[in-house]
Amino acid sequence: MSGDWWTRWPSREALTWAGMSIARLWFVRVLRVVILGSLLWDAFHADRGWRLIAGVAMVLAVAGAGWAFFRVSFAHRLWPSLALMALLLAAALAAESGDWRVLAMVLWCGSAVSALERLPLAAAAPSVIVAMTGYAVYISDSALTTALTVIGLVLAGYTLRLDAEARGGALRLLAQERAARVAETESAALAERARIAREIHDVLAHSLSAQLVHLEAARLLIEGDASKEQILGRVVAARSMAREGLAETRQALSALRGEMTPVEDFLRELVTTDRASVTVAGDRRPLPAEASQAVRRVAQEALTNVRKHAPGAKVQVCLEYGEGEVRLDVRDSGGKTPGELAASGAGYGLLGMRERAELLGGSLEAGPGEEGFVVTLRVPG
Repeated sequence: MSGDWWTRWPSREALTWAGMSIARLWFVRVLRVVILGSLLWDAFHADRGWRLIAGVAMVLAVAGAGWAFFRVSFAHRLWPSLALMALLLAAALAAESGDWRVLAMVLWCGSAVSALERLPLAAAAPSVIVAMTGYAVYISDSALTTALTVIGLVLAGYTLRLDAEARGGALRLLAQERAARVAETESAALAERARIAREIHDVLAHSLSAQLVHLEAARLLIEGDASKEQILGRVVAARSMAREGLAETRQALSALRGEMTPVEDFLRELVTTDRASVTVAGDRRPLPAEASQAVRRVAQEALTNVRKHAPGAKVQVCLEYGEGEVRLDVRDSGGKTPGELAASGAGYGLLGMRERAELLGGSLEAGPGEEGFVVTLRVPG
C-alpha cells in the first residue's frame, strides 16, 4: 500500500451527511439520541448523590468532546483530532475505573469506529489499538467473543470509511458534472451570442455597403455635373437598399428564431433586380441554420461586389446539393468599366465570409474566372 493511503484524510464530502438517504440520515440521528439517552438513564438509575452528578457530567462532557472531534476531523486538523481522541480514550478509562461500565463500553467501541471512519489510517491505527485493548482488558467476555467483537468493530469502522469515501466520490463526480453542464451552457450561450453578432454584422455590412455604392455614385455624379434625374436615381437606389437592409435584418431575426424561407426562394428573390439567373442542382433538402445563413450571406456579398466592380454584368448563381455538402457558385461576365465605384467600401466582405465558412468546416474561394469573377462556397449540409 502506498504512503498516501496511510496518510490521506477522508474527503470532506465523505465526512458530511450529504448524499445520505433520508432513512439512513434519520437512523443515524435516532441512534445518537438513543445512545445519549441510554447513558443518561444509566447514570440516573445506577448512582445517587455525588456519583449521580459526576456520571451525568461525564456523559455530557463526553458528548461535547465527541461533537468537537467530529468538527475538527471534518476540518482535517490532525493534532486537535488526536488530542480529542486521547481525551475520549482517557474518559473511557476513567469510566471503567469509576464503574460506569456502559459508558466505558460505548467509548471504547465508538472511539475505534470513529477513528477508522474519520482519521488518516496512520493516526487511526494507534487509536484503534488502544481502544480495542481497553475493551478486551476490561470487558469480561470469553476470548473468542472478545476477538470476534474486536474484529467486527474494526470491519464496521473501515466499512463506514469506504462507504463514506464512495459517497464522497459520487458527490464530487456530481459536482463536476454540474460544473461541466454549467460550462457547456455558458459556452453555448457565448456561441449563440457570437452567431447573433455575426448575423447582425453581415446584414448591416451588406446593406450599408450597397447603400455606400449608390451614395458614392451619387457623389461622383454631382461632382461631374450630371443631370438631376441621374443623381435622383442613385439616391432612390440607396433608399431602396436601405429598405432591403431593413427587410434583411428582419429576415435575419426570423432566421435566428428558426423561421427561414427555403434557400432557393431567397436566392430568386435576391436576384430580381439584377441581370442574374438562379439554377438549383441535386436533391433539395433542408439545410442546417448555419449553413443556410452562410449561403445567403455569400450570395448577398457576391452580388454586392458585382454591383461595385462590374455593374451591368450578367450573373449566374448555381446552388448544388452534393453528398454531405452544399455548393454555391456566383459567376459574373465581367464589366467593361470596373473602375468608378471599386474604391468604395472596405473590401473585407469576402474575407469575413471565408472565415464564416471555415468555422463551419467548409471553404470559400474567390478569384477571376473565364470571363469575370467567380465566388465558390462549400459548406457541410
